[in-house]
Amino acid sequence: MIRPATPEDIPALLAFWNPVIAETTITFSPTLHSAESLGQLISERQAAGRAFLVAESLGEVAGFVSYDQFRKGLGYAAAMEHTIILAPAARGQGVGRALMAAAEDHARQAGAHLMVGGISAENAPGLAFHAAVGYVEAGRVAEAGRKFERFIDLVLMQKIL
Repeated sequence: MIRPATPEDIPALLAFWNPVIAETTITFSPTLHSAESLGQLISERQAAGRAFLVAESLGEVAGFVSYDQFRKGLGYAAAMEHTIILAPAARGQGVGRALMAAAEDHARQAGAHLMVGGISAENAPGLAFHAAVGYVEAGRVAEAGRKFERFIDLVLMQKIL
């Protein structure tokens, strides 16, 4: 089941998102989310008419997808950028595909024309996933991110909605 995130989802989201932040280069951010910061992010996205959706499986939050405008300014008003993170047990089960489809549908209905994903070049499963759901590489920004004392390339992938 895909549904909008609620404050009750925050502990489950933190339980699988913060380890991704702390232990991997899937995201370049080194800053863990708190219940307050994540609650604010969810509220801001939803108040702006953007999605912050969770997948629920067997009563457990299995992943989330969210999106916001790709870059600031009216010229980018129809271009969105998403974040998708799955709980480890949900990977390879079709949860990611369902979340992406829901986010793309939401964005399309809200007038978006383009969805962008910024994926760490070290995240081979993430790159393969995006290709499998119809995203194409739009560019590579060499050494755009820095984490664990090294620079990492950022791969931009896009899909016309």
